[in-house]
Amino acid sequence: MRILPFLPILLAAAIASPAAASLPVGALAPDFQTTGAIAGKAFKLHLADQLKKGPIVLYFFPKAFTSGCTAEAHAFSEASKDFRKAGAQVIGMSADDLHTLQKFSVTECRNAFPVASASPATIKAYDVKLPMVNMTNRTSYVIARDGRIAMVHSEMSWKDHVTKSLAAVRALKR
Repeated sequence: MRILPFLPILLAAAIASPAAASLPVGALAPDFQTTGAIAGKAFKLHLADQLKKGPIVLYFFPKAFTSGCTAEAHAFSEASKDFRKAGAQVIGMSADDLHTLQKFSVTECRNAFPVASASPATIKAYDVKLPMVNMTNRTSYVIARDGRIAMVHSEMSWKDHVTKSLAAVRALKR
């Protein structure tokens, strides 16, 4: 394959580029069903069912067990009580398979919130595909209980995703 020797360069370029989410604030979040894991246990996830419980922080991350994704999972884990207090739940999404996410949910998410497999259709619907690789970019959506996008933060650095998402969730309560 001709692209193989250039894959590290292409991947670095894709990750260094700012992410761009096309779902605007106010848009209806695309519904989906998938499998996920929390505390290592598999479960079926349906966005519409989860929204009945309250707002959702749906954050997409490129690849489980990479340094940025691990740091982001730790940060969401540490803030999980704050999100619950604000009435929201956090759900992480990536193109990783269920087996990988079962491990990631225990070791990196620290059993604090679920992670789920994003299908190609979900990745397309949320416009979070990294170019030329089967991975998502790093985008966080806050989805209000009515299913509308309340906040979008799309940036490959993980550092502001938790604080911006939590601020948006708290703003929903006001």
